[in-house]
Amino acid sequence: MANMHRFANPARFQRISGALMPWLMGAMVVFFGSGFYLGLITSPPDYQQGDTVRIMYVHVPAATLASGVYAFMAIASAVALIWRHPLADVAAKASAPIGAVFTLIALVTGALWGQPTWGTWWVWDARLTSVLIMLFLYLGYMGLWEAFDDDRQAAKAAGILALVGAVNLPIIKFSVEWWNTLHQPASILRLDGPTIHPDMLTPLGLMWGGFLCFFAVVLIVRMRREIVARRIQALQTLYVSSDGHAPAEA
Repeated sequence: MANMHRFANPARFQRISGALMPWLMGAMVVFFGSGFYLGLITSPPDYQQGDTVRIMYVHVPAATLASGVYAFMAIASAVALIWRHPLADVAAKASAPIGAVFTLIALVTGALWGQPTWGTWWVWDARLTSVLIMLFLYLGYMGLWEAFDDDRQAAKAAGILALVGAVNLPIIKFSVEWWNTLHQPASILRLDGPTIHPDMLTPLGLMWGGFLCFFAVVLIVRMRREIVARRIQALQTLYVSSDGHAPAEA
């Protein structure tokens, strides 16, 4: 615990994250550039779906990171609630809009992919419905942060919602196995190995790396901004209190 709090020092986080940013941005450009090139130019069309399958290179990384970011947000919320980690609620708050955008991208690209593949833009199957619920959970989490003037109360209420909503994650993951859905079972993370051809798997992995680096970059930017905003707010409160106007309540 001592080490965890030592690395959570806001000033230390600002220094480390500032040093990491150029590397993360460079990796993001490399991953996205090579992923888009291989995915759109060199990878073969699917024998059934044709070029429509190329939507996969955006849809799959966005969908997996939508759930991954929610898991990150829930874990950070748990750490903030249980151990009062100095930056945990900052990380959870900063990650929520990114995860919401990933979820929206997954839903939109899924509809674009589903129409020519399934013949419909939307069906109320378990996978699609649970992902839509996750989008509402993200929006509810962000709404709770805006509903309270006190950041501590907002962090507690939003954190509880994040933890309760985490029960939706296994439903998203295993919905294709528990119920009859239009989605196919897992084709990458399998005990017997991926079933996707390497010519498609390589750009998919590169795009996933690009999305992951993008998440890290935007998360750091948002966390750094939140830390500065809280520092300014604390200084303003201290100034008002010391000036004798509207003293803070004990």
